[in-house]
Amino acid sequence: MARKVFTSFHYKSDNWRATQIRNIGKIEGNSVVSANKWEEVTEGGATAIKKWINDNMYGKSCVIVFVGENTAGRKWIKYEIERAWSEKKGIFGIYIHNLKNSKGEKAMKGNNPFSNFTLGSKKLSSIVKCYNPPYTASTSVYNHIKENIEDWIEEAIKIRGNN
Repeated sequence: MARKVFTSFHYKSDNWRATQIRNIGKIEGNSVVSANKWEEVTEGGATAIKKWINDNMYGKSCVIVFVGENTAGRKWIKYEIERAWSEKKGIFGIYIHNLKNSKGEKAMKGNNPFSNFTLGSKKLSSIVKCYNPPYTASTSVYNHIKENIEDWIEEAIKIRGNN
């Protein structure tokens, strides 16, 4: 049975790539948001965005951050990471720069978003894994994610349970 997960990503540049992974069929998550719906949420300001994130993260056992070129350091990605950790949810990242977007383009590899957080003297990136599929062909990257995502989710939940 697929785990219920919350997916975190930079909507504008990575929605197409994120949708590819979400459509693999191995995860259940927050519903796919149309550009119009996301615009409606963001027009409500910070309070509306936080409410949407909190509502959609509720009841999920894991958060997956799809790491694109501009993911690290984004305000709402940071909020989602902080919330996931504080709620003791499993959390991990997957680099998605080698998946093609709707125009058939790849992106530059982004920075690890977990490097921006510290827990005492440790960086969160030393605890939370961020997987980089070892391929450059988009179909190979997709297949690698498809074959491993369920194991990565279980491992993230286990890691969080130990920290």
